[in-house]
Amino acid sequence: MNRFNNKIKDLPRRLERDLALRRVWAALTALLLLGAAGCMGSGGDRSPAGTLRVLAGSELADLKPILDQARKDTGVSVKLDHVGTLDGVQQVIDGKADGRYDAIWFSSNRYLNLHPEAESKIRDSAETMASPVILGLRASVATRLGWDRTPPTWAEIAAAAGNGKFSYGMTSPAASNSGFSALVAVASALAGGRSGLNVAGIERAAPRLKSFFAGQTLTAGSSGWLSDSYVRRVGQDGESPLDGLVNYESVLLALNASGRLPEPLTLIYPHDGVITADYPLTLLGSAPAGAKEGFRKLTDYLRRPEVQRRIMAQVYRRPVVPGVRPDATRFPGVPAELPFPDRLDVADALIGAFYDRLRRPARTIYVLDVSGSMQGDRIDGLRNALIGLTGADGSLAGRFQRFHNRESVTLIPFSSRPKTAESYAVPEVRPEAELGRIRSFARSLSSGGGTAIYDSLGQALDLVKKEAAQNEGRFTSIVLMTDGQNTSGTDFAAFRARYPGVLQGVPVFTILFGEGRADEMNQLAQLTGGRTFDARSQSLTSVFRDIRGYQ
Repeated sequence: MNRFNNKIKDLPRRLERDLALRRVWAALTALLLLGAAGCMGSGGDRSPAGTLRVLAGSELADLKPILDQARKDTGVSVKLDHVGTLDGVQQVIDGKADGRYDAIWFSSNRYLNLHPEAESKIRDSAETMASPVILGLRASVATRLGWDRTPPTWAEIAAAAGNGKFSYGMTSPAASNSGFSALVAVASALAGGRSGLNVAGIERAAPRLKSFFAGQTLTAGSSGWLSDSYVRRVGQDGESPLDGLVNYESVLLALNASGRLPEPLTLIYPHDGVITADYPLTLLGSAPAGAKEGFRKLTDYLRRPEVQRRIMAQVYRRPVVPGVRPDATRFPGVPAELPFPDRLDVADALIGAFYDRLRRPARTIYVLDVSGSMQGDRIDGLRNALIGLTGADGSLAGRFQRFHNRESVTLIPFSSRPKTAESYAVPEVRPEAELGRIRSFARSLSSGGGTAIYDSLGQALDLVKKEAAQNEGRFTSIVLMTDGQNTSGTDFAAFRARYPGVLQGVPVFTILFGEGRADEMNQLAQLTGGRTFDARSQSLTSVFRDIRGYQ
């Protein structure tokens, strides 16, 4: 009886405790549901609240201090994923950016806007800053040519380049907007300038375009890597066969301010005009409501007069807001703007002509691991990557980053030792048969054996030395793909000792894949002036295509 009475007395306290537990459980459930809603969105890939996910050009990496301050001042964090021009356009028009990104931020939307599919994919847009693509020449070269006093026309620049009076580096038009803008500018100027470029105009300008590109001795997939390579080529003593760069005005100004150049660059603004990047931050049509508000806050912030002045001072880009004057000590008057093609077929014809007829041809050597560890999906990925470069990849970037007409291609598979090198010469016209031979060879690759990385890379370098005379004037590079560590033949230290001079002259683009030695691959790329690409988190097809921008 006493036990029953005690239970009756304790009943209010137990009910109160149960009610408290239920409240706690309800609160936890609400938080879990809210968190799940925050993680889900279009495509199930939503960023945390207050974060704007942006697909952007690689040159915007220098905006980090500006964007860090924007986060403090507006509460909007910006997550930039960098991409090449044509790859970015492809993602937008294919809908692959939907749900993954809230906005895009390319140097220009001009090429994107030529695609009818783009109209439904993008919404609001705001120009954020500006930078024309111009020529920067070593001061002594600009003085010798008289261009420090009188701006030349593109025709005069093309004639001087064709006559060997100066050399320069420029990015690939299929990989970087600075190269594409330069190509459009010089083609438009040489075709007549004021009216829009057409296919007939491209053909009319082709001989002088070829003269202009005869002066190009360095190529790259991004404007930042191009400027770093220029610094490396110039060297500490200022002696270099490379006289300048075609790049964004902002990049050239930053180089001059960096203290890394033994001789400053004189900025050349062609008299007949340029193509200017206007960096439109653009909201995607698929962006959720929260991202729209973040986009509005960020664009309003970037266009504030005080922020425009900070952009001008810190990253050397011109203001785009009325009432904010460019710094006259840094920026001359606004250069004339040349017309951009208003038809997609014209822009594509120009890019195609550049690779297949106008620029210097390439000499590319692929050193490819087919050891036992490559069995299965890995060897399949390698086959598919090579086949994609023969024209099987129908994407925008794939169409223009295949093996080009006039290109020399050598494939050296290796396992315990290097196998026989197979060389192909892609003809200037009707390349299909030779591309088909490369495709057949790629399909025949099989895996087995050990891994002789450096004996195989040595064979490629020996081939470069042997064929140096006949390949003079070509863009020569080596791609090394391995998924493991060296198990046979020469080790890395002995290899470096054997090829000191050659290593300085031929860029080796290494691919991190599988269990490969990242430290050795990074050292090798740095030693040769190449670059390391990571295939551990993306397909070999994507990586092989990215490397094409550097060949």
